[in-house]
Amino acid sequence: MFIKEYISKDFPAFSKSDSIEEACEVAKEFGHSHIFIKHNGLYVGALSQSFLEESPEGKIGSLELHFEKFAIYEDGSILDTVKLFYIFNSNIVPVIGKTEKYLGYISSDDLFNEFSKYPLFSESGAILTVQTNTIHYSLSEIATIVEGSNAKLYGLYVSAVLEDGVQITMKIKSDTLSSIDETFERYGYLVIHKHYDDQKDKLLKDRFGFFQKYLEV
Repeated sequence: MFIKEYISKDFPAFSKSDSIEEACEVAKEFGHSHIFIKHNGLYVGALSQSFLEESPEGKIGSLELHFEKFAIYEDGSILDTVKLFYIFNSNIVPVIGKTEKYLGYISSDDLFNEFSKYPLFSESGAILTVQTNTIHYSLSEIATIVEGSNAKLYGLYVSAVLEDGVQITMKIKSDTLSSIDETFERYGYLVIHKHYDDQKDKLLKDRFGFFQKYLEV
């Protein structure tokens, strides 16, 4: 999952002397949200394709005050790019070396393709989100609860950090999913969301439906 394993080099980096119009057209052709600028081989910043469209004709260097300074080091993890994609509303992130030499880029498609290989995303299963206070929060306890219910835990992550607690979302697989949320509640967890067929709830709804039909008769 190291960045250097996913570096792409097919999208050219521009120099300050290149034209704004040319850079904008190349970004459109590639379908990338940003262009990257380098000077003497070193990365100096990025400009969004939408900003280039609204800029007057001229050289890229004339927009230097608007360069966005975001990048990822080649020895980083692809997980570190997620925040950059979000903050800068970008579908590509520049990759640089320790001396800030421009090396290439990593795209959001590369990120999604890599994530799709992980059981947390590729395997079918139930999604369950629980909440607990910060002091009580324990990954080992959560894993124990799931595995103690004869279920498989494909993965979990902290999906929200609140003032008085945290929410944890997990993907699980089990033949007795309806009992897991009850187990979490017994351990003091609040079940926030569950996405699977709860057989017990379904049975109660069916029985209530039959009861309504009986009253109508």
